[in-house]
Amino acid sequence: MSDFVSAAELNDLREQGAPVRVIDVRWRLDRPEAGHGDYLSGHIPGAVFASLDAELSTHGAPAEGRHPLPSTATLQAAARRWGVRAGDTVVAYDDSKGISAARAWWLLRQGGVDVRVLTGGIRAWRAAGFAVATDDVIPEPGDVVLDEIGRDALSIDEAAAFPASGVLLDVRAPERYRGDTEPLDPIAGHIPGARNLPTLRHLDAEGGILDRDTVLATFAEVGVNPGTPVAAYCGSGVTAAHTALILHEVGIDAKVFPGSWSQWSNTPGRPVATGDQPG
Repeated sequence: MSDFVSAAELNDLREQGAPVRVIDVRWRLDRPEAGHGDYLSGHIPGAVFASLDAELSTHGAPAEGRHPLPSTATLQAAARRWGVRAGDTVVAYDDSKGISAARAWWLLRQGGVDVRVLTGGIRAWRAAGFAVATDDVIPEPGDVVLDEIGRDALSIDEAAAFPASGVLLDVRAPERYRGDTEPLDPIAGHIPGARNLPTLRHLDAEGGILDRDTVLATFAEVGVNPGTPVAAYCGSGVTAAHTALILHEVGIDAKVFPGSWSQWSNTPGRPVATGDQPG
């Protein structure tokens, strides 16, 4: 079963009265505070706004990265605020090709929730001609009980050791991987041994996943094949969750280093590689 749903499929589920809770996870690195305003400007009717910074992350010191994992209790409280009940399917969407919605997918899946991502996000919903709403939805609290999260996450030491036994993917833009530029963190470059494969290579212009053979061939370019131990990192553990989603869709399980480069580059003594080779 796919972890993606189309706008038409989601609309059908809603019209059929299926137990579906839709969450709007709009967030952008350049304006993280604007997600709720974007939600209020037009969202899928009944969708609840989910804060990536406050509910899908926690806050900590720079050496913990920009988006440390929330505790299971924090995530469960958020899911209940969204109205999620036992047995519900959660559909997450955004307006950035599923990048931030995938963070919700990655966390909730670990918690035992049936969770999907809307292909194309709010843009696909609008393009299909479906209505949008502008209210701030506050549902009746849910009762979902989450499993403990964190089993699919790597610590910084585990990330450092990973290239010795598998493929560690750096899914940031090539110029950040090479160390040509670093707009956010104190040091430019990548984790030694990591291979670069930007997550957007797996998507079409509308944010839909490319066909299975193409995706598998792209992963094979960097040594990832079915059965290969693989983990991903990015700037702060958001985009890496999207790569984990794409890998899962083609039948490959992956870990994520949630601290990612923001944690690595703020931890004294960690080695840094530059250039277009793993190092």
